[in-house]
Amino acid sequence: MPKFKNFKDRKGKADQVKNNMFVKLAREIFVLAKKGGANPDSNLSLRRAIDNARQFKMPNDNIERMLKKASGDNDGVEYEEIMYEGYGPGGVAIMVKCLTDNRNRTAADVRSIFNKRGGNMGESGCVMYMFDEKGILTIDRTEHEDLSEDEVLMQALEGGAEDVIVSEDSFEIITHPHELETVKSNLEEAKLVFTSAAVRWVPQNTIQSEGENAEKLLKMMDSFDDNDDVQDVYSNFEISDEEMERLDK
Repeated sequence: MPKFKNFKDRKGKADQVKNNMFVKLAREIFVLAKKGGANPDSNLSLRRAIDNARQFKMPNDNIERMLKKASGDNDGVEYEEIMYEGYGPGGVAIMVKCLTDNRNRTAADVRSIFNKRGGNMGESGCVMYMFDEKGILTIDRTEHEDLSEDEVLMQALEGGAEDVIVSEDSFEIITHPHELETVKSNLEEAKLVFTSAAVRWVPQNTIQSEGENAEKLLKMMDSFDDNDDVQDVYSNFEISDEEMERLDK
């Protein structure tokens, strides 16, 4: 399974990404609390969202405000989850997960981003078949230098995981999407600490992108990141470290 590359940590993007993520995380917490109750002890999806928010150093006041809002009067605001699909420069597959209170606005915004960055939005199902839905638990190796590959692999498989993807800076523990919470709880009992836990759509194969196509794709990803309705973006393109360094100059 190809390792999903995260392009949000590019030079000059950190502060902007942080602000955008607070908005997206708050919306996710609100929706999950509204759907399954505001008690994270009984709403495991909400607990995972709160854990992710805290890993991102989201202030507790923000989290509590969303929980309180979900438990009370939210002035009739209702969000729905929508997945938009399409193609980016070079024909790469892209899926855009949104939480929106205005379907028409969001569809227009997503279509505009596709068009302006050399892509096009397609019909539902046009690229989803190229992805598998998986739970992904991430451990930052730079913060846990004492963890060995063998130790993580053994604990992950014993805890119910499907696989472990090892890179220079992280361990990615792969689970069935419906088993993510169970595996996370099992591994937390084994004292493993995660920087993130999420259900994602992982590409079955990846396409290397470079040159003008890579530049347009990164600008497209930035535009999606900047849109408050967009919760996540999944794609099957990869850009080499050398090409990323060139584009960042």
